[in-house]
Amino acid sequence: MRFRLRYLHHDLELSEGQFAVGRSAACQLSLDDPLVSRRHALLTVSPDGVTVEDLQSRNGVVVNGERITGRVALNPGDRIVIGSQELTLLEARESARRQTASHEMGKRTLPKFPAAPELMGAAERSSSNPPDLTGESDAEPSMVRRADAFNLLGSVAEKALAMGRADEAERLLASPLADVVEASRAGKRLSPWLVDMAAKFAAKLATATAKGAWADYVIELYDAQVRPCPAQVVDELYGAFRRVNAIDLARLRSYLGRLREKQATFGPAEKFLLQRLEGLERLAALR
Repeated sequence: MRFRLRYLHHDLELSEGQFAVGRSAACQLSLDDPLVSRRHALLTVSPDGVTVEDLQSRNGVVVNGERITGRVALNPGDRIVIGSQELTLLEARESARRQTASHEMGKRTLPKFPAAPELMGAAERSSSNPPDLTGESDAEPSMVRRADAFNLLGSVAEKALAMGRADEAERLLASPLADVVEASRAGKRLSPWLVDMAAKFAAKLATATAKGAWADYVIELYDAQVRPCPAQVVDELYGAFRRVNAIDLARLRSYLGRLREKQATFGPAEKFLLQRLEGLERLAALR
């Protein structure tokens, strides 16, 4: 049996594995709630079912109105209250089952965002599914958790943005996005797929919220990678730059300077992306 978790009127498809829930950005599901402990509860999903465990939280975990102790098995329809947040376990839809069944047997793969087309450009892949980051022996464990978080929350954020609920999408994505940029600043190894996914969501948030800080976030990520933004991220940035007023022009120019130093090694596609980024510089200078 496959499962989904209903939260904030949206459904999160659950794949096999463990999902920490808490206020910490290191949790797969981060809840912005003062009543939630940093690591509050642990959901474990297996072919046999789902269990929830209270991680010695301050306010406990309540299942169907009763505070639990230890690990408790869940059934579809059970209501889990963590802090002031209510989640409901449901059986997965048939479409989700078919998608999961098509994944490679014996591997824990990351499901494709239902509402998020893959990015194009240097990181474009022929596969219809995102890469299995757990298979990279030198991948940072925290980055594998962030990939899980994007897959868990990404489709919900996409739906919130489509419905004009930018604040809700921003709240859902703030913690995993912050974790990615902090890891980048610390010099940790980041998967190109994870960078592109984080940048895509940050660019969408910049457009939806008109906050220049999210556009600056995108530039900072790719400056650290020293590669051009993929085409779809650049497209989103053009929309964002027309809405926001406060762009860090010095950061953008520094990024472009680093790219120009490498452009002799670029292929035609990367050179074209550089030209489009230079157009962003001109647009930002006019704001």
